[in-house]
Amino acid sequence: MQANRRRDTGPELKVRRFLHARGYRFRVDYGRLPGRPDVALPKHRLAIFVHGCYWHRHGCGRGGQPRTNAEFWQAKFDRNADRHERNAAALRQLGWRVVVVWECSLRDVEGAMAPVLALLRA
Repeated sequence: MQANRRRDTGPELKVRRFLHARGYRFRVDYGRLPGRPDVALPKHRLAIFVHGCYWHRHGCGRGGQPRTNAEFWQAKFDRNADRHERNAAALRQLGWRVVVVWECSLRDVEGAMAPVLALLRA
């Protein structure tokens, strides 16, 4: 688990490169907000979470269930999902918009980021 990075992951870097190339400026791993969004655009009050399919249980087929100690892992994944919901609700309460970008969707970065761009242009 030591090799699992908290920030600067491949999918997160794709999102950041995409936004930066289009002239958007942002904060990375923004600790002032609940849940420390991976990318935050304070000017637009937009928080982006880049979720890996395995750790955040996307259900796209890229993340399987561990075979050993399955009960422990299921409880851990459930706690992760509950925490994400609480953090998203807290951000919305503060007036922020929340977007989740999934790792598997970033194969087509343009398509995955289209909803984000729509929110930024609105």
